[in-house]
Amino acid sequence: MSIITDELAFSLSRATIAAAIAAARLTGRGDEKAADQAAVEAMRAALNALAIKGRVVMGEGERDEAPMLYIGEEVGSGKGPALDIALDPLEGTTLTAKAKAGALSVAAFAPRGGLLHAPDVYMDKLAIGPGFGVDVVDLDAGADENARALAKAKGVSVEEIGVCVLDRPRHGPIIEALRGVGARVHLIGDGDIAGVINCAKPETGIDMYLGQGGAPEGVLAAAALKCVGGQFQGRLVMRNDDERARVQKAGIEDFKRRYRLDELVSDDAIFIATGITTGSMADGVRFQNGHVLTHTLVMNSATRSVCDLRVKQPQA
Repeated sequence: MSIITDELAFSLSRATIAAAIAAARLTGRGDEKAADQAAVEAMRAALNALAIKGRVVMGEGERDEAPMLYIGEEVGSGKGPALDIALDPLEGTTLTAKAKAGALSVAAFAPRGGLLHAPDVYMDKLAIGPGFGVDVVDLDAGADENARALAKAKGVSVEEIGVCVLDRPRHGPIIEALRGVGARVHLIGDGDIAGVINCAKPETGIDMYLGQGGAPEGVLAAAALKCVGGQFQGRLVMRNDDERARVQKAGIEDFKRRYRLDELVSDDAIFIATGITTGSMADGVRFQNGHVLTHTLVMNSATRSVCDLRVKQPQA
């Protein structure tokens, strides 16, 4: 019997809720670092109050980068299920600082060994929603080839394929190739976790996610897709010798390895996202009449459940 139960999932949601509330208090203040630090400290305190033996395997920093939740950090009371954790207490620091839509607090949990253990480096990513055969798209193929292949598998023209891409200069060739074959490019400024998850939501008009972003966000997005269905391919990107050394220290020797979803998330998993500012995935935190209202998505691959959790609690 899996230790990944719905009861555990709802208990773990306290961590993202606490982080979201802390970050939301600094929405629109223009201070990314302060908002991020507030979210980290709130999530750490909430995790340490839970009856788990938690270990951070994908986070935002190493031990010398405090106050970030660092890779290898042990959290929880030390009693209860042993879990690996990938997290981003504040996904969308710029979004929060500028009071823009789509900031989230996110975390994924799996039994020990169930999540890829790698440092905070970059990752090339390719994701599509559920309902397609294996290898319909290929991380090593061109963006235009993947758009055509997905259109063929879906039975539509390539002009009907929507692709989400982070709006970054490095993605110029990808954007040009997609537009060259007539695909619709959905550019986003931040928040690539939501961009990946939107591939599994037909109402968004997004069929594929493509581009390079943070590896922790890649594992988090893969955990969500494991719960709702879809495909994900990723490859770690090392930009310098320091990053290559950190990846080797994590026990990874094959720098060119392409990871599929079940290699990034190899066991049952829980994915939790709490809205900070209202976006496509969740409503933002609201402070109202002495209370705080939060909106959280709680996903569990073991039970194939996706729960919409809205909590109203007194302001601290």
